[in-house]
Amino acid sequence: MLLIAINIVSGSGRADAGDRWRVPSVELRGPKGTPARLSDFKGQIVLVKFWASWCPQCAEVFASLDGLDRDYRARGVEVIAVNVDEHRNNADAFLKAHPSRVRVLFDPRARAFAAFGASGVPASFLIDRRGVVRHSHEGETDVSAGEYRAEIDALLAESTR
Repeated sequence: MLLIAINIVSGSGRADAGDRWRVPSVELRGPKGTPARLSDFKGQIVLVKFWASWCPQCAEVFASLDGLDRDYRARGVEVIAVNVDEHRNNADAFLKAHPSRVRVLFDPRARAFAAFGASGVPASFLIDRRGVVRHSHEGETDVSAGEYRAEIDALLAESTR
């Protein structure tokens, strides 16, 4: 299991750019209520994308997540879309309108969202095989699929020692 060790910088709960911090060990729920922890994916590269049904930018990038999942899953990369809607029916309606194969987990109380120190959606965190957050992007500065691919490729090229 991964240790919780988030750097607290200026009381924000986030590490400064260039700093690295361990992934918080938080429990999320799958579509049928099954518990899941990010530590379940230890040894894999994980892209965690926080989103909400009411976020227009989230709708725009959801399809690109599907492409990333399709292209990288066989190479040991897990793409996880974490919904932060308080009401599950809003998330379900979004998912019905935007069918996807991406693994979706739910965080209705935004505990994982807060543990990552996120301040708005969309927010993404790219985690290396050791459980260290290596890249993060939030809100208006959210990156393109091409930038995610470059970051993922760089992590895949790193030694697994």
